[in-house]
Amino acid sequence: MDPLFVVLHRRGLLLVFLWVLVEQAGIPLPAPPLLVTAGALAQEGAWRAEWVVAVAVAACLIADHAWFIAGRMRGRALLAGICRLSLSPDTCVRQTEGIFERWGFFSVVVSKFVPGFSTVAPPIAGALRMRVIAFVMASTASAALWVGAAMIAGVIFARQIEVALAWMEGHVALAILVSLAIVVAYVAFKAVQRWRLSRFLATAIITVDELRGRLEVDPRPFIIDVGSSLAHGTRAHIPGAKLLDLDAIARIDDLPEDRDIVLYCACPNEESARRAAHLLMKKGYRRVRPLIGGIDAWSAAGHPVEHAAPVNFAKAKRSSVEAARTKALAGVLEGDPQG
Repeated sequence: MDPLFVVLHRRGLLLVFLWVLVEQAGIPLPAPPLLVTAGALAQEGAWRAEWVVAVAVAACLIADHAWFIAGRMRGRALLAGICRLSLSPDTCVRQTEGIFERWGFFSVVVSKFVPGFSTVAPPIAGALRMRVIAFVMASTASAALWVGAAMIAGVIFARQIEVALAWMEGHVALAILVSLAIVVAYVAFKAVQRWRLSRFLATAIITVDELRGRLEVDPRPFIIDVGSSLAHGTRAHIPGAKLLDLDAIARIDDLPEDRDIVLYCACPNEESARRAAHLLMKKGYRRVRPLIGGIDAWSAAGHPVEHAAPVNFAKAKRSSVEAARTKALAGVLEGDPQG
């Protein structure tokens, strides 16, 4: 029997509980391979599958509720902090907001099946004041489906899993080398992408104090708040800013060319604002300037903001979202400079 099977047989439930808890806490230690292996072991009759499911689901619920409470206490700042650790922080924020915007309650149910979304789903649910009973139901369903799917896969492919583990035991060095090479290549690719984007826009940035001063004289900068409809409805924004997402910005071709276009967001490293600026520069706009620090730096400096109306945690109706985007885009194309 493979050593991993031996460890699972002797300390299986404790190992499953701790491993799943650590992964759900945000540490990149994938639990599905362990759960699949546990399912294969359960198929062999080493111990009862229901106990594995029970402890794994319990670990998920402990981590999820800790994140949910943290989201209630820290709000959107916690989401930005989590995504800042991602290799694609702008994608992390945008995808999270997009999923919640479309699916609401059910986004929590499927969260554990979406790479990179499992950890950020509970805190944003807390930040958006999702009802506790609704979160408990959605979190429990998500954990049960996720653990159950992995266990079933282990039962179905028990023979193949045992063969694969036996091969890895005999080729440990090669398996580790290949895994590390894949990780290093992916990290390097993402790092080069971010470096190229930062280098491209390094000379175009604007500070909050500089923007504040520019708003006192004519011509005033044209300001765009880059974010999803969900983001625009749950945070403050600079007075007069146009509220647009990246899709709308990609479609725009009638922005003013005789003054600065300042873009800001509430995301790690101003990534969405930088990406929007890149899109506009590719269209031929030369006076685009990402705001360093975004809305957080603007608010921290004590500059005036407009506060959004509270948003209920519910599945957004597609028609209303599209109507809001169309209205915002129409305002831009009509040439209204400050909304």
